[in-house]
Amino acid sequence: MGHLEAGHLEYYLPDGRVLLGDVSFRVGEGASVALVGANGAGKTTLLRLIAGELQPHGGTVTVSGGLGVMPQFVGSVRDERTVRDLLVSVAQPRIREAAAAVDAAELAIMTAEDDEAAQMAYAQALSDWAEARGYEAETAWDICTTAALGMPYEKAQWRQVRTLSGGEQKRLVLEALLRGPDEVLLLDEPDNYLDVPGKRWLEQQLRETRKTVLFVSHDRELLARAAEKIVSVEPGPAGSDVWVHGGGFGTYHEARRERFARFEELRRRWDEKHVQLKQLVNMLKNKAAFNDGLASRYQAAQTRLRKFEEAGPPQEPPREQEITMRLRGGRTGVRAVTAKNLELTGLMKPFSLEVFYGERVAVLGSNGSGKSHFLRLLAGDDVRHMGEWKLGARVVPGHFAQTHAHPELEGRTLLDILWKEHAKDRGGAMSVLRRYELEKQAEQRFDRLSGGQQARFQILLLELSGTTALLLDEPTDNLDLESAEALQEGLEAYEGTVVAVTHDRWFARSFDRFLVFGSDGLVRETAEPVWDERRVERSR
Repeated sequence: MGHLEAGHLEYYLPDGRVLLGDVSFRVGEGASVALVGANGAGKTTLLRLIAGELQPHGGTVTVSGGLGVMPQFVGSVRDERTVRDLLVSVAQPRIREAAAAVDAAELAIMTAEDDEAAQMAYAQALSDWAEARGYEAETAWDICTTAALGMPYEKAQWRQVRTLSGGEQKRLVLEALLRGPDEVLLLDEPDNYLDVPGKRWLEQQLRETRKTVLFVSHDRELLARAAEKIVSVEPGPAGSDVWVHGGGFGTYHEARRERFARFEELRRRWDEKHVQLKQLVNMLKNKAAFNDGLASRYQAAQTRLRKFEEAGPPQEPPREQEITMRLRGGRTGVRAVTAKNLELTGLMKPFSLEVFYGERVAVLGSNGSGKSHFLRLLAGDDVRHMGEWKLGARVVPGHFAQTHAHPELEGRTLLDILWKEHAKDRGGAMSVLRRYELEKQAEQRFDRLSGGQQARFQILLLELSGTTALLLDEPTDNLDLESAEALQEGLEAYEGTVVAVTHDRWFARSFDRFLVFGSDGLVRETAEPVWDERRVERSR
């Protein structure tokens, strides 16, 4: 089994600001450890440093046993890549190199006219593919595609990845890495896009695997069930550093509060001692003016004060995020949403529904069952359907898109968006950004933000748009722990109706009504969150 170790890592942003300062931690053999922290604190950058994609400006990284990496983009692939391309991209370097040589040789064969040299090069590429154990990899990939996609590799390999759901993309890559030869895995938000059965499968794999795993996640249920230790990335004045909590997620928050309290106590003691030393120096100075015998004591006190101040105060405590979401809402008609024999073409069978003002409705179900399409329909998008639906009087919907797809925001800075469309002046725009911990990103373009920062900004725009019904599609997927908790608090105070699609079991418990979109096309209502459709059937 392998291990990984980061020693005194430093990394600076292009503008010279310190992102990571003196980061040190170790993940031992066979451990499953979670990496958590605020959005933008440097978690993904830290993974990229460990993976060798970025070079640190200081410090060292040690990895033993081979390294497999799941990048953050998996789940949102929309380009021309095939299933084979995706599997090759997360394979070992020698497999990637041999696959690239085979592709190049095949292209030469297709463009050459009976070229003997091209034929020889192709034969050599196939020989190198065998030498690199490429055929053994294809055998393993067959197991992966069968488990994740329900079809053999021979049939799946040329399928475009963009035709797969985000959950299928995630499951496929996870299957490949967990079954692969690398003994150390870096997984960047592996649970995003997975439905709850997929998350439970991932939890079991993380608990049972003999591999060493460092994973980034914001899913509180996954963290509680699968993380043996927590590596917490803590932003500070000199860049983010890390703190390792040796227990699980259940004791993480309490331990973190105690850590902050110790920082404050050390600083209080330092300040008290500083005041005492300065008072002693002043007292001895006054007395030495009339008593030459006290001159040596006065000089000694001065030296002691100088050395105390040169040593400096204890380390500044990490700054806790203070995110305040003021989701206001407003009074609407009694019936906020009404549907009669509503059917989304090819996704679900006809169903009827009434959602009343002020209700909190969680929409649950497997991937591909039509949940997101239902929310888009209520938001006013052109979604093919049959039957009737309508929003109630004074219902103003606000839609949070899971994919963060907002073409109207692309290329624009946050300050520009707010100043021109929502805030009266620059000061007002900065004030609202500060409440969402986004003031440092004011001059950044929306498409350059991290996923969590984009999610926070989407919620900020909903706050300012005067909505009376929130339609939220996986709002907690990219939010850090503090932001997710701030959203729950904001929704509790919201004077309006909330309909949310979610696979976040922790978040779902805060709702009071539950719709389950089944893979059989039926829409059912349950009294509690239900993640196993068989339980819905048994309860009917």
